Amino acid sequence: MPIRTHRETHRGERIGWLRAAVLGAQDGIVSTASLVIGVVAANADRSQMLVAGTAALVAGAMSMAAGEFGSVSSQRDTELADIAREKRELARFPEHEMEELTEIYQERGLDRSLARSVAEALMETDPLGSHVRDELGIHPNTMARPVQAAAVSAVSFALGSLLALLAALVAPASARIEVIAVITLVLLAVLGTVGARLGGAPPVRAAIRITVGGGLAMGVTALIGALVGTVV
Repeated sequence: MPIRTHRETHRGERIGWLRAAVLGAQDGIVSTASLVIGVVAANADRSQMLVAGTAALVAGAMSMAAGEFGSVSSQRDTELADIAREKRELARFPEHEMEELTEIYQERGLDRSLARSVAEALMETDPLGSHVRDELGIHPNTMARPVQAAAVSAVSFALGSLLALLAALVAPASARIEVIAVITLVLLAVLGTVGARLGGAPPVRAAIRITVGGGLAMGVTALIGALVGTVV
């Protein structure tokens, strides 16, 4: 009788692109909606609002891409430097590295003899990989990917920003700020829920966290816009 393989789906592999997607979309929705609310509160007309929102979309998407690429590249450089250092140490001090691996498995609950046997087996088959995973805590599936992070951030920011801009365009002039705020909060709640479900986290807590932050940002921007509009 053939043995059935049990396959588990782990969400940790999604953490790189999921973080970038949620952050980009959230930033796109909040920053564009807040900016539009700010200029509307400062008595800007519809065309000025549209120009400001479009500029926020383009500039924000490019900024997100550049920022994510730079920060994630720094993380990847650090990971690669640690791996290179571990490779050198394996070549120069194999016995010391064997002992390190043994102690790691002992700390995880194995007795000394079994931990040593496991370390020896891994040092024979995959010495670098075992140290990268168990000593450095780096896994190939979760390593930093700068290009992926930059692309996902830019696209998700643009989509989030576009949704906020469309909300501003469909809102009636008599209640533009209120309608933009409500639609934005709904969008943020949906984004928080979807992001939480993709990551296997509690959706309600994520939705509340993201909507509260967005609401505060819009409120502060509306206040500043009103003050500036009054002064000018």
